[in-house]
Amino acid sequence: SALKLLAAPQQLLFTQAPERWYLALLGFAEHFRTSSPPKIRLCVHCLQAVFQFKPPQRIEARTHLQLGSVLYHHTKNSELARNHLEQAWFISQQVPQFEDVKFEAASILSELYCQQNMVDSAKPLLRKAIQISQQTPYWHCRLLFQLAQLHTLEKDLVSACDLLGVGAEYARVVGSEYTRYSRGFLLLLMERKLGEVHPLLSLCGTIVENWQGNPIQKESLRVFFLVLQVTHYLDAGQVKSVKPCLKQLQQCIQTISTLHDDEILPSNPADLFHWLPKEHMCVLVYLVTVMHSMQAGYLEKAQKYTDKALMQLEKLKMLDCSPILSTFQVILLEHIIMCRLVTGHKATALQEISQVCQLCQQSPRLFTNHAAQLHTLLGLYCISVNCMDNAEAQFTTALRLTTHQELWTYIVTNLASVYIREGNRHQELYSLLERINPDHNFPVSSHCLRAAAFYIRGLLSFFQGRYNEAKRFLRETLKMSNAEDLNRLTACSLVLLGHIFYVLGNHRESNNMVVPAMQLASKIPDMSVQLWSSALLKDLNKALGNNMDAHEAAQMHQNFSQQLLQDHIAACSLPEHNLISWTDGPPPVQIQAQNGPTTSLASLL
Repeated sequence: SALKLLAAPQQLLFTQAPERWYLALLGFAEHFRTSSPPKIRLCVHCLQAVFQFKPPQRIEARTHLQLGSVLYHHTKNSELARNHLEQAWFISQQVPQFEDVKFEAASILSELYCQQNMVDSAKPLLRKAIQISQQTPYWHCRLLFQLAQLHTLEKDLVSACDLLGVGAEYARVVGSEYTRYSRGFLLLLMERKLGEVHPLLSLCGTIVENWQGNPIQKESLRVFFLVLQVTHYLDAGQVKSVKPCLKQLQQCIQTISTLHDDEILPSNPADLFHWLPKEHMCVLVYLVTVMHSMQAGYLEKAQKYTDKALMQLEKLKMLDCSPILSTFQVILLEHIIMCRLVTGHKATALQEISQVCQLCQQSPRLFTNHAAQLHTLLGLYCISVNCMDNAEAQFTTALRLTTHQELWTYIVTNLASVYIREGNRHQELYSLLERINPDHNFPVSSHCLRAAAFYIRGLLSFFQGRYNEAKRFLRETLKMSNAEDLNRLTACSLVLLGHIFYVLGNHRESNNMVVPAMQLASKIPDMSVQLWSSALLKDLNKALGNNMDAHEAAQMHQNFSQQLLQDHIAACSLPEHNLISWTDGPPPVQIQAQNGPTTSLASLL
């Protein structure tokens, strides 16, 4: 890291006895870098001044690394950063016993290459560094992991598994059980099929509990294992089943936050490898908590943890511009945007979509990894403001850009809802529904997505007037959503069942569905379901002769309508609303303002 590199290492002081000018410039550079706020320009000037003294190769290579690292982490001048890092890598290979500078340069340079979408330059660089680092356990493990991560991003899981296997075996040979288990967990999970993951997770859990190591390493390993376990459950849409693991993870991060990194230093250099810094772990735990809250329909809780995580990220990014922090930020925003659309805050959601666009503009790699999600979010926004043609275009673009099976299924499910609402796209709709048939060969193992597919079938049957068929699909959705506490799906299914019973004239049964739907929607809170439920309650109570209750429901319906109308006008009046027309290439840099909303709330309701 830049912090370590600018701190004038002791071995440099004693073995090289550098001139006082060098130590003075280094001291000034570090002072400016750690100022509040950091004075990066002055820090860079001090480091550049080192070259005026024609320093020996060791100092020259180290200074190139320091400059490259500072420019990469604290500025947008990636070309100059790359130039310095390439110089550091080239010169350090000519200096004997200069491993730290050599491999740090390779590691950061490959990160920068990836950020610039120069993966073909990053791979041979990492391979060479791995080849010559076998006598340096810490760097050998770290570089192997970095290359495995790169292959994973490219969906080349076979190569990633091979590298993790090499890393696990190397860690065994050099006697690092901690690093071996870190690699081993990922290897086991990546190699096996989803159905075999549960016994593997149990095995991993037993290994962690029985492992005897220093407290920091043990807790770090436990966090690593629990994050894998929690994300596995969330990917599978098992929101209720994940709760015990999530609680353990939250307790574990509290424990690790109280431990000091320098309490016990491992004697084996290979054990110095950490899968993630402690501060980053805290943000990651906030992130998976937000993911869980959003899926379960605890949207106020999701907002609370998003605020905490973003505040922590803001502090970290002042001193550390690691690409993973931007990834965390984008994923947090993606989840909170979905929450805002549900709670009736479309204008805020749209501004946050624009924020994701800005983050993606700064990093080609980030945009490549999140373009499909970004178009999906725009599609969901388009549905919320009743721009169905734009919603279709956004979802179609997202489908073209994704290779992720769960995301593909999610997009198809939402696109099917667009076709159902349009009412005249029968051929396209049936083609989609065949591909997400919950009764036969459903494409993913996600419990949540399969329950949603049943709901979509129920919605279509309702619009077609096939009420008995609709009830069967919706009861299946209810059964699945109740099993895993999927509150939004439960609320949607209840209100739709209530609507069916109302149409059939069974007012008492309709009331039994709509009242709990309204209670659940208020708890989430889900503005659309509240609006729908209040309209039904108004008509139901009128039909049942409960005039006071009917008047109260009518007042609620009017309040929800007003809130939605104001938010609708505010969102459509924003210049960012023009993002709904963007379907190709990188996000637009400037967004032109428009005159006002192009859709009416009446058509939305």
